Amino acid sequence: MRELTKGGVDHAFEAVGNATLVRQAVESLAVRGTATVVGVPPPGTVFDIPFAALRPECRLQTSRMGSNQFRTDIPRYLEFYRQGRLLLDEMVSRRGKLDDVNEAFRAMKAGEVARTVLTFD
Repeated sequence: MRELTKGGVDHAFEAVGNATLVRQAVESLAVRGTATVVGVPPPGTVFDIPFAALRPECRLQTSRMGSNQFRTDIPRYLEFYRQGRLLLDEMVSRRGKLDDVNEAFRAMKAGEVARTVLTFD
């Protein structure tokens, strides 16, 4: 990423909760860049980031629930989705029925999917 951008990105986001992707986000940063971990990794996860991956004055931070303000942000997000400006459908790797919950958890733990949506019908 640093090569493609001729120096790295100012902001990188990891939204799945995968330690390998956290490392890649950090490794993609430019000088003074910020990597934000939005995803929630499994308990006991350790981020293995070599010191050489950290550019001068880079920052790695976390964000829980996007630091949002639900009463104002959720209606805004819904409107963005309706306008086609928030592409939520494209974030779903797999869909299934509630009866598929065990397979969905297995696929999630195996790293085969980013997001699975289960429905009640």
